[in-house]
Amino acid sequence: MSTPVDDPLSRERSHLSASRSALRAMREDVEALDITDVTANWVNAEVLARQIEERIKALADLSDTPLFFGRLDYLHAPGAEQAEGADGERFYIGRRHVHDHDGDPMVIDWRAPVSQPFYRASKKDPMDVALRRRFGYTRGDITAYEDEHLSDPAEASRTSKLLQQEIERPRVGPMRDIVATIQPEQDEIVRSGLSGTVCVQGGPGTGKTAVGLHRVAYLLYAHRERLARTGTLVIGPNRSFLHYIEQVLPALGELAVQQATVDDLVAHVEIKGTDDATAAVVKGDARLARVLRRALYAHVTMPTEPVVVVRGSRRWRIPAYELEELVRELLDRDIRYGAAREALPQRIAHAVLVQMERSGEAPDDRVQDAVARNSAVKAAVKAVWPAVDPAKLVLRLLSDAEFLAVHAEGILDEDEQKAILWAKPARSVKSAKWSAADAVLIDEATDLIQRTHSLGHVVLDEAQDLSPMQYRAVGRRCTTGSATVLGDLAQGTTPWATRGWQEALTHLGKPEALVEELTAGFRVPTDVITYASRLLPHIAPGLTPVVSIRENPGHFEVRPVSGPKDVVEACGELLRHEGSTGLIAADARVPELAEALEQAGIPYLGPGEETTQDTRLTLVPASLAKGLEYDYVVLDEPRAVVDGEPDERTGLRRLYVALTRAVSGLIVTHAAGLPPQLASTTLH
Repeated sequence: MSTPVDDPLSRERSHLSASRSALRAMREDVEALDITDVTANWVNAEVLARQIEERIKALADLSDTPLFFGRLDYLHAPGAEQAEGADGERFYIGRRHVHDHDGDPMVIDWRAPVSQPFYRASKKDPMDVALRRRFGYTRGDITAYEDEHLSDPAEASRTSKLLQQEIERPRVGPMRDIVATIQPEQDEIVRSGLSGTVCVQGGPGTGKTAVGLHRVAYLLYAHRERLARTGTLVIGPNRSFLHYIEQVLPALGELAVQQATVDDLVAHVEIKGTDDATAAVVKGDARLARVLRRALYAHVTMPTEPVVVVRGSRRWRIPAYELEELVRELLDRDIRYGAAREALPQRIAHAVLVQMERSGEAPDDRVQDAVARNSAVKAAVKAVWPAVDPAKLVLRLLSDAEFLAVHAEGILDEDEQKAILWAKPARSVKSAKWSAADAVLIDEATDLIQRTHSLGHVVLDEAQDLSPMQYRAVGRRCTTGSATVLGDLAQGTTPWATRGWQEALTHLGKPEALVEELTAGFRVPTDVITYASRLLPHIAPGLTPVVSIRENPGHFEVRPVSGPKDVVEACGELLRHEGSTGLIAADARVPELAEALEQAGIPYLGPGEETTQDTRLTLVPASLAKGLEYDYVVLDEPRAVVDGEPDERTGLRRLYVALTRAVSGLIVTHAAGLPPQLASTTLH
């Protein structure tokens, strides 16, 4: 039976097909570009070729990804008080702009101003939109649509079924974009300006990571030229997390964003050692910045001898008191140690030139440069303001009790000093067993000597786990730019976890940042988040619990078991459903569960490895679960998760993280008793 020509679904499919053809033509036009006659040299040719290659990649048509996901029909022509649009004009909203051979738009980029009402328009404020249409897709093909007549008072408001289905759609593989499901409160954060820093406090399933990534994509659209010069960076807690999110921005056409962990940023030395919790907390304290500054500037000594510069038959003498004035002036200017050291020989040389001019000579800049390079001047600078290696400075502080005591006096008490001193001092930078916290100290010292390069925008995810010194390390990367800080105070699982966002933002160097809170849960089912929220009074008193807006309550069960075999059986049950499954367990129990899975013949992956249709189970140590999501989760032995941490509060926070990784269903298995904070009203 043929499809009627006026069938709306058929027309939308035709527009999709035409849009795909137009995108293919756009890509072919770029591929056909001949740059042989437009580049002046091979360097320009290389740069242009790389730009063309990136453009070709950005125009890729991903067959399983909808080219557009919505449509807006506007009421009126544009005017001073009207939204952009024209009478009867229609816009298809998608992941990127697509135009036909005449340059007329077939798909509008979701970041364009004309697309904003797709996310913000409502019955109360239709924003001049007559109709908002959402599309349902199956493997890249339109299979359904749903209309909202925003300007029709007779039509009742209702929850979008397609929106709910998209939120709940099973996932296999890495994190995907949420561009089709961005909510109004999320859109406000996404479209906030480049000049300001935004901190997003969001509980599990509120979409804070996706909001941060989509904000990067929006900023690159709105300020592309500026950010192309200054650069953008996404910082995640670990490599598994970065691998999980790495496809989101490319799916939105953005390929130039760097990704790193904090450890990557401060990788000045090889990490060979670890700190106990006490030492790590002290090393991560912002007071260490003051200790480092004292220790560094203690190398500057006031001159006691004059500098005598010999040029030809003349001798020029700069007395010690005048040299001291130059040194004190540089110290008072509070510029970087290295910059001041480089400026000092020029200051001395200028003083010599003043004497030359007074004697009737007419020296120029070349003479000043020559004097600055004079051996006597070099020797004076070396004695007064010596070069300092940042790693050697930190090495001495951690190895030499007397040196540390002098520079930590009044800042660290004796117990704190003992906590960070190495029991066995290292002989050299290379032989030292540096810890991750030591590397952050070296980064601080490096910045005291020479300014760290600043980027245009930095996204910091899972920020609640950073120490004050780590915040300072990140802040150095955006001193002249802005940041998006994402986190959840209830999920802080380090001994130095953030106590409050204002304190954290001050350490970041962005005390004026706007703090936004997301409390609507899109990912975690109602029964699951309600159960996990029993822990909030014990781990983050006063924090607003997440309220799930999911209509589907999801599958939830607390199941007593007798051993690993029963846990594996629960995994098998969940694998019968479509989508991904995570088995989360205390780190110490992972080997035993891995062996049980192998004996049962169930293939599994490690966190960060990409799931496939054939292998949809991931075995996740609880310490690596943060930021990851699975359609279904089996959480093994909650008490073991709590007991695996150095203190109960950190253990309960780790458990809160593990409980909230499921999007559609959760089975909690336990042979031992449940933690009392959960056991009060066990649900089945």
